[in-house]
Amino acid sequence: MENQSTRTIVFIHGAFVNYQCWDNWKTYFENKGYTCLVPPWPYKDAPADALRKTWPMGDIPKLRLRDAILHYETIIRDLPKKPIVIGHSYGGLLTQLMLDRDLAAAAVAIHSLPPQGVIPTRFSFYKATWKSLGFFTSVRRSYLMSFNDWAYAFTNKMTLQQQQVGYDEIAVPESKLMVRDALTSTAKIDFKKRHAPLLFTSGSIDHTIPAGLNRSNFNKYKDKNSITEIKVFEGFNHFVLGSPAWLEVAEYVFNWLNNLDLKSETTDPKKEAMETV
Repeated sequence: MENQSTRTIVFIHGAFVNYQCWDNWKTYFENKGYTCLVPPWPYKDAPADALRKTWPMGDIPKLRLRDAILHYETIIRDLPKKPIVIGHSYGGLLTQLMLDRDLAAAAVAIHSLPPQGVIPTRFSFYKATWKSLGFFTSVRRSYLMSFNDWAYAFTNKMTLQQQQVGYDEIAVPESKLMVRDALTSTAKIDFKKRHAPLLFTSGSIDHTIPAGLNRSNFNKYKDKNSITEIKVFEGFNHFVLGSPAWLEVAEYVFNWLNNLDLKSETTDPKKEAMETV
């Protein structure tokens, strides 16, 4: 079995936040021997406070899902072999899309926004996400979640101080077009084909991506020869990456990855064939 810690992990952040949400995870997995990349979304390569100063204009409003897909595809294809891809929320959807394109050796979708065709049924999902769609407002202006909306969508059941620190450190404006694109065919997944190992994690008190919605996402995958697993963590909200108990989830993910027997595949099939000659 290959030592998984020789692998590269590509972390993908979600909507409404920036790349700094992965700081603790990056340090944890680097200490385990992984090479960790945390490439920000296009137009989001800046600290949260700097990005908030661009609201409501700047470049963020023009970001589309197809731009983000191409962005991460390009990064991954430049790597010598397929990485492990780990994404949270909208980053979980992007992770599933990378897996669908056969660009990941393994994937972890943490509280993943579901692809097209997985229908949310919980009211809390719509309450947490409806404003960000920005219907009847200008798409030239980005959406910045208010603190009260943040407290409901991300940090429910946390102390006021914990909620405020999280908001100040990682909350950023978002493209309404990017949010809307999650409802379109750009977010479509072929659930029937074979895929690399995939782990879903969810939280029992997540308002934005309820555990039942993650279960519906998981249940869509049909190939019985592919590894597809799900784990529900009790007491976790959508702010799982910054939760005081984040290490519990990170350690579970580490152990799951460590038990996989991953192939040493490149992201270029022609290069793979040449290397095996």
